[in-house]
Amino acid sequence: MKKFRLYQVDSFTTDLFRGNPAGVVPDADGLTAVQMQAIAREMNNSETAFILPPSSTDHEVWIRFFTPTTEVPSCGHATIAAHYVRARERALPSCRVVQKIGAGILPVDIVREGDDYRVIMTQGAPKFGEPVAGKQRDDIIAALGLHKADMNPKCPMQVVSTGHSKVLVGIRRRMTLNRLKPDFAWLAELSQKIKCNGYFVFTLVQDSGKVLSHGRMFAPAIGIPEDPVTGNANGPLGAYLVEHGLVPAAGSSFTFQGQQGEAMGRPGTVDVIVEIENGKPVTVRVGGRAVIVYNSEIAL
Repeated sequence: MKKFRLYQVDSFTTDLFRGNPAGVVPDADGLTAVQMQAIAREMNNSETAFILPPSSTDHEVWIRFFTPTTEVPSCGHATIAAHYVRARERALPSCRVVQKIGAGILPVDIVREGDDYRVIMTQGAPKFGEPVAGKQRDDIIAALGLHKADMNPKCPMQVVSTGHSKVLVGIRRRMTLNRLKPDFAWLAELSQKIKCNGYFVFTLVQDSGKVLSHGRMFAPAIGIPEDPVTGNANGPLGAYLVEHGLVPAAGSSFTFQGQQGEAMGRPGTVDVIVEIENGKPVTVRVGGRAVIVYNSEIAL
């Protein structure tokens, strides 16, 4: 039998029991995919990250992500959690780490702040699907528990990806957002038809300040009825806002904060940086803080 270290980490927060919980196995070499899936199911977080040695010379670390039911190519909050644990275990200085994940070879910046760390991950290149229209749009609205009058007319419903695609659904009011009661079985059924597992419902803040958006993310098709705070939703949202001219895009970058998790009692904040060329989003980075809830060992 071999012992494996196991962490529970809350990402996109510095407060215990807030933000988005992720499992982290910092030395997963020797685990099979079946064992990783079993650990993720037992942890029952939306994702658990498994840190592995590099498989080639073009990266320093390989990370695999599992929901309770399946492996996924990328995960924002579990990336933050994994690199936070790795930085603390190794007492890293501020540095850049090149990681291999299912979405590709991408850099992660470790920023040491006193005795703590902020982690900023570069996501995959933004990709935009055709706007969702007709019966598919009507079905998604109904499955989310929304009405057509709730929709923000400036925000086309669209599948956007920076590594793990989400359906972006813009609505008018934060009050409506907090009261949503989706039909999860229907959403899971629709996911098979549109080939996208996550639905990110968001509303934009009208007053000035760093916080620009509030959102909720549902992905029942991959075992996540609701995810508290989602890097792979807030990142695509940043690209989407620039792409559709919903925020100023005259400079070389646009930065904002997205808040999520209030309806679940697990509020957290995602820092989003969108790099812009010729008015178009080209690179998205998301970052945040984290806190270790506990660590343990498992023998297999």
